Amino acid sequence: MESSKCKVQSADKEFVLKNVEETRAFAREFAKTLRAPVTVALHGDLGMGKSEIARTIIQTLRGADTVVPSPTFTIVQSYDGISHFDLYRINDASELVEIGLPYAIANDITLIEWPDIASAMLPENTIHLYITEHGDGRKIVIK
Repeated sequence: MESSKCKVQSADKEFVLKNVEETRAFAREFAKTLRAPVTVALHGDLGMGKSEIARTIIQTLRGADTVVPSPTFTIVQSYDGISHFDLYRINDASELVEIGLPYAIANDITLIEWPDIASAMLPENTIHLYITEHGDGRKIVIK
């Protein structure tokens, strides 16, 4: 990992992570920088680790024993001030109001997997994590 601390800054930052444990370490440090209200958009293909990063952020902030299922079928899971959205199955942006995305964005630490359908609704200061394959591991670019 680039450093032992993840400091979110205006300039892009890149992290090369060799395995799942480095990914979790990155997410734990990143979680410590988050204060509500903030929106984090997790971009990446299937299997890139979006859910693992979200799970680790939630467990870092709400306790390691917090059960964090993937919200693929429920679409949203809430954890006392943290909202975790998986928008993969959303077909129409009008559904975003029904599932409470605007409220979460205004009040919570909001983690969004598959955020493209919500792009018009995301605040200007949204933190974007772009996750791609990098050898046997992953590269994360923060924008």
